[in-house]
Amino acid sequence: MDWYMMNCELLATCSALGYLEGDVYHREPDCLESVKDLIRYLRHEDETRDVRQQLGAAQILQNDLLPILVQYPQDKVLFDAIVRLMVNLTQPALLCFGKVPADAASRHHFLQVLSYLQAYKEAFASEKVFVVLSEKLYDLLQLDWEQRQEEDTLLIERILLLVRNVLHVPPDPTEEQGVDGDASVHDRVLWALHISGMDDLLKFLASAQVEQQWALHVLEIISLMFRDQNPEELAALGQGPAGAEHGEDTRELETLRQRELAEKRARALQRPSRHSRFGGSYVLQGLKSIGDRDVVFHKGLHNLKSYSHDLGKEPQRVPRRRQAAPESEPSHRSARNVRLFLRHFCQDFLEGCYNRLMLLVKDQLVREKAQQHDETYYLWATAFFMAFNRRRGFRPELVSETVSVRAFHFIEQNLTKYYEMALMDKKEATTWAHRMHLALKAYQELLRTVQEMDRSPEQAVRDSSQVIKSNIFYLMEYRELFLTLFRKFDETKQPRSFLRDLVETAHLFLRMLERFCRGRASLVVQSKRVRRKKKPRAPAAFTPPPPSTAELEELWAGLAPQLQACLEGKVPLPEDVVPFDAASETPVEEQRAEALLRIQGCLRRSQVPQALRLLRSARDVWPEGDVFGAADAGPPEETRLLREILVAPLPRNPPPEPEEPEDEEEEDEEEEEETVQVSEKEFNFLDYLKRFACAPVVRALVLLLRGYARNSPRTNHCAARLLHRLARDLRMEPLLFQLSLFALFHRLLSDPAAGAHQELVALAKFILGKFFALAATNKKAFVELLFWKNPTAVYEMTKGYSSLQEGEGAPKSRVPPWTPQEEQELRELYWKYKEVEGEDIIAAILAHLPTAGRTRRQVVKQLVRMGLASSARDFPRERKGTRIVLWTQEQEEELTRLFEEFQGSDDVLGNIMKHLTARRSRARVVEKLLGLGLVSERKELYKKRRRKSHGHGPGMAAAGVPGVPAQDSSAEDEDSEEEEEDEEDEVEEGPMEENWAPEEGAGQGLAQRLHQEGLAGPLRWLENCLRRAAGDREEDGVSHPVPLVPLTEENEDAMEDRRFQSLLRQLGLRPPASEQESFWRIPAALTPQQLRRAAASVTHHGPDPSGSPRDLPGPPKCPQDPGPEQLPAELGSDSESEEPVPVPVPSPVQSGTKRRRELDSEDEDGGNSGPGLAPAAPCSEEDEEDEDPQPRGRRKRVRCLEEEEEEEEEEG
Repeated sequence: MDWYMMNCELLATCSALGYLEGDVYHREPDCLESVKDLIRYLRHEDETRDVRQQLGAAQILQNDLLPILVQYPQDKVLFDAIVRLMVNLTQPALLCFGKVPADAASRHHFLQVLSYLQAYKEAFASEKVFVVLSEKLYDLLQLDWEQRQEEDTLLIERILLLVRNVLHVPPDPTEEQGVDGDASVHDRVLWALHISGMDDLLKFLASAQVEQQWALHVLEIISLMFRDQNPEELAALGQGPAGAEHGEDTRELETLRQRELAEKRARALQRPSRHSRFGGSYVLQGLKSIGDRDVVFHKGLHNLKSYSHDLGKEPQRVPRRRQAAPESEPSHRSARNVRLFLRHFCQDFLEGCYNRLMLLVKDQLVREKAQQHDETYYLWATAFFMAFNRRRGFRPELVSETVSVRAFHFIEQNLTKYYEMALMDKKEATTWAHRMHLALKAYQELLRTVQEMDRSPEQAVRDSSQVIKSNIFYLMEYRELFLTLFRKFDETKQPRSFLRDLVETAHLFLRMLERFCRGRASLVVQSKRVRRKKKPRAPAAFTPPPPSTAELEELWAGLAPQLQACLEGKVPLPEDVVPFDAASETPVEEQRAEALLRIQGCLRRSQVPQALRLLRSARDVWPEGDVFGAADAGPPEETRLLREILVAPLPRNPPPEPEEPEDEEEEDEEEEEETVQVSEKEFNFLDYLKRFACAPVVRALVLLLRGYARNSPRTNHCAARLLHRLARDLRMEPLLFQLSLFALFHRLLSDPAAGAHQELVALAKFILGKFFALAATNKKAFVELLFWKNPTAVYEMTKGYSSLQEGEGAPKSRVPPWTPQEEQELRELYWKYKEVEGEDIIAAILAHLPTAGRTRRQVVKQLVRMGLASSARDFPRERKGTRIVLWTQEQEEELTRLFEEFQGSDDVLGNIMKHLTARRSRARVVEKLLGLGLVSERKELYKKRRRKSHGHGPGMAAAGVPGVPAQDSSAEDEDSEEEEEDEEDEVEEGPMEENWAPEEGAGQGLAQRLHQEGLAGPLRWLENCLRRAAGDREEDGVSHPVPLVPLTEENEDAMEDRRFQSLLRQLGLRPPASEQESFWRIPAALTPQQLRRAAASVTHHGPDPSGSPRDLPGPPKCPQDPGPEQLPAELGSDSESEEPVPVPVPSPVQSGTKRRRELDSEDEDGGNSGPGLAPAAPCSEEDEEDEDPQPRGRRKRVRCLEEEEEEEEEEG
């Protein structure tokens, strides 16, 4: 479609706006309505953004909207409509399309819209436009909050959005190809913004107390203003002589000049004194051509070094998925006057706005008041302005808001989140990698600022840096961060600039950590270990056999005296026994049967008072039928009833058996249980450095050094220093014996400009010397060049390849080698049991293998290695389950016959399962019955309830027991595998027994431990609930189950803690009995006396850990360690006060909502309270003056795994 051919309605609307005559724009009478119509058209445009493209092609914004805006600013309604329309027209193309389209047609529309946006940006590079916008914004900000209307607030937001949209437009690389220092379109827009005074209004919005709602808008605009700027170059602008500003360019030109002169000298030495028209032909002995003959070289000898077999070949095309990630937009050096204005803006912003604005933005991010991914602007501002401040005379008070342990924690959290999302969201991995790069640069700048604080002449600033370092070096997450990023670096998703910043940050972190450990006797750090063990499946519930008649008679003989005492009134009966629950969904007849079972259970547990009270209460509830005796029954009648109930074989519902898995093809693997153990250990820097001795780290460093000529001297220094640490400090020179690294060394040493990289040249000569020294004794070293190595391979290369196999430092997990005799026996057993049908080959081999200790996996791997099997899939594990997938015709006929036979019974499905020949799961049988059309819905297969009239049941009459309520005691009801497939299915299992009484002092020890671990608040709440329930039961005289409803988040977290639930069980409280219940309950069976005893058990008799920690031993401190009062609150500490804060004992219950975790994480600071206090390392008077205090805070949220994972124990 030709976008220059506009739609008729759209063309008529645009014509009704007005016309431009010279520099004067004449608007039409319908101008306002036409603007509103254009807004309406944009609202209903299609997915190709046709209206937007037609307006862009007609240049409506340049020819109509901007002239109207400049000439008619006094018309408030028209001005508001014009701004609304321009905000819509200038919104980023990514917002219009959602993402960069993949198909060619949509991508064409995307690029077309982007080209119109670039034309709009060039039109906005006008002082007149920004003067009008600035004046209007100034007038609106002059209004007080009482005078400011909603329309005024919306207009302020639209003006800020318009400025944001204009600055957000990316540059056009085809149009802007000027050299550094030329004014680009972005520079001209910034200059117009500066001339109009808009920058001063932005600073006012960032610092004003009453304009807090615009904090994120202002920060986003500032980030777009400094998009192409380098903070260090901006800070160095105007310092020293004029030539110093171009020092980097001068050094780069000098390097290029040296390389050119060296190449000229080399060519002069190679050329003969007299030129020959015939280059000659030479035979290169030892270098074979395509055939068996030597290569014939037809050029001069001076071109011999450039000879390669690849000359003339077409370069191999790299697939798109394997291409290196593109770099971000290339930086452009703006015009000098623009950079001077931006430098002054940075100075003013740091002095008056930075701390306040960053505090407001951080608060909105934490409270989730911002939009998604707005934290990237916060990360950018942290890196940019802290770098500017560090380079421009370093004043720590100007950036105190972002120099704290909380800032480290916030950045580490986001960096870890971006890393995890990059691994999960593969399609958007590049976007997540860009965000991860922003977080990494912010983290790097924080480390550089802390390092700069160490050099401060003020003692308080140096002490604050020591507190921050002690916290970040103590926690494991900060130490593991760089290892994780190195190991997961992907050059196809992350650009080379990310790797450069990663190497520089890791080098800085290692240097700071090494200096921190130097001169200390010991350093204690946090360590986390994940223990994994297989959790076996729960065995089938064991049902104890019923007691024999002789045992029951003996039990009754012992209960008779106690019963007689209760009948005579010598023993008080409990008052809180309730046999009937009106709120329960269990039918009344079933509750009557359950009451009989409860009476029998009390008698068999020798709880005679409870049994007698339950009998009398049940008689009052169910007087009909004399099931529990007559209304005027005396002691002899009650004695007889209790004896008959004791010896009666009452039917009980056995516990449900675990149902078979419905998918027989799924492997029945044991579940794994993970537990994270947090401990402390003594830190060793070399042990930590050894973790960097791995192939991913070395591979990343080699990749970065391939572009050594383009790298900055600092980048090359950091990479070389890291390689030097691995080779020299760890004595692992063979770790760098790799062919790609040696090819890099060869290119470096033959580079004419190698003099500018002396550090890399020294490293190359050192590594090559070590290699040739090792190659003199180990001839396999040349083959080892082809492989990346780990510490084990390094050990074998230097100590001998059989050293680890002989047990010299061999790891425990190394598999013993197979001897030739064992291989022969394995081969014979394999051929012997290969043809046996119906038997697991590997299991038979393991049973007859002479060598003990071999596992199934080892045998399978060895068979594959010997060529007897193609892969491990040839030996699948035995599947547990029925192994039956298809139904044969005979099985279908058997199922039909059984259904017709038991169709009228109470439990159709249970009887079919008992008589079915082939073992099937209940779910499979139900599906087959539905498939055969024998039943139309699952309800027809549910077990039916028998409703009998009140009276003596047949089973009870035989035993002489008074009438049992309607309950089928036949063998059909003993099947407990009834499946609850529908919500309408009746509940089979009864409530948990409530008549269990806790012993004296039950749970007291566990309660004291929970007190010490910080659960004092939930325990006090539990004690109050128990005492309140006891008082209510004494006043009312009636006992009902009382739910424990936690109303605070702390109590709710405690109710989810396993140890707290164990305490509740020891006190006699019962958990939710079914899906309809959500809370724990105080059973009705507990008397007020028992409740008070339980409350006394949880009462804390020692000092309250939540109070003053005077009784806790404090950590030893060095004389050089600063006290809390010496540390400024704005550095290294997030508290507003300098007073020491009591340190509570860490609580194991740290779960909660996301909001709670984020708020908790903000409480961790470097100078005051935290969830726990780490013991400090012992200090001595000989320690250095920069002795650091031990960490004073721990984080509640676990983000990384442990340092060393324990391997699973293999079962024989």
